[in-house]
Amino acid sequence: MSDILIRETAVHSAVPPVVEEAPAPARRRGPRDVLKHLWLGASVVVLLLALGFALFPSVFASGDPLVGTPADKLQAPSAAHWFGTDNIGRDVFTRVVHGSGLSLTATLLAVGIALAVGSIIGLVSGAVGGIVDAVLMRIVDVLLSIPTLLLSLALVTALGFGTVNVAIAVGVTLIANFARVMRSEVLRVRRSLYVEAAYASGVRWFDVFRRHILRNSYGPVIALAAVEFGMAVLAVSALSFLGFGAAPPTPEWGSLISEGRNFLATAWWMTTLPGLVIVAVVVSAHRLGHALERRSQ
Repeated sequence: MSDILIRETAVHSAVPPVVEEAPAPARRRGPRDVLKHLWLGASVVVLLLALGFALFPSVFASGDPLVGTPADKLQAPSAAHWFGTDNIGRDVFTRVVHGSGLSLTATLLAVGIALAVGSIIGLVSGAVGGIVDAVLMRIVDVLLSIPTLLLSLALVTALGFGTVNVAIAVGVTLIANFARVMRSEVLRVRRSLYVEAAYASGVRWFDVFRRHILRNSYGPVIALAAVEFGMAVLAVSALSFLGFGAAPPTPEWGSLISEGRNFLATAWWMTTLPGLVIVAVVVSAHRLGHALERRSQ
């Protein structure tokens, strides 16, 4: 009996006691994380402010963007004129605010065209495959091989001047990017286990495509839309700068910079301050797009 007790004691002593692991402490936010959140918040504020300029321009600048006072021409930025005045006495800030409507409308139209058409091409290419995929992707490769500005210039020259034609031209140049991303996401989702399980359980192809493939593929494409919004702002402003946008004296962000380039030495604010507005919107859109991209992964 004593031998049995000795053996049991030895066995129990050989087995290490079970120690419950303490939960991992929550990760503390460092200065870098706080700075990222501050930058993201500032980006959202800038985009909301630009949207407010476009929707309610009279709230932010009640003056007339087309009429100026010759006696006040080429005045530097001040409390009365935040962005100064141009060569015929018009308030530059008022023209920037009222020009936001056309510039952002053209940008949203361009991104909408690219998002819709590019997503459809990517969906069909990734879902059908085979020769359809090969043909569509070769067309996309051709679009990607042409510089964006050159292609948009060729298209707007063929379509004619005007804000809508500028938006269409820029939208066509962005289609290939959306098609590529959507196709890659569809191919990734198609190879997942839950899609194969849905096919094996007898679910119809259309239902699998609608419930599983499409639902799990659009996240990165929406994030790309936010990034491409900034690129579209630059492209629309560039074409407006070259004179393909709205006819003067209608204000647009690109045309405002173009109007001030002849006075750069004496009235730097006519080009610099509208340019900084474009830079702020582009950088904010890029930062928000990358944040959405990280969240969708």
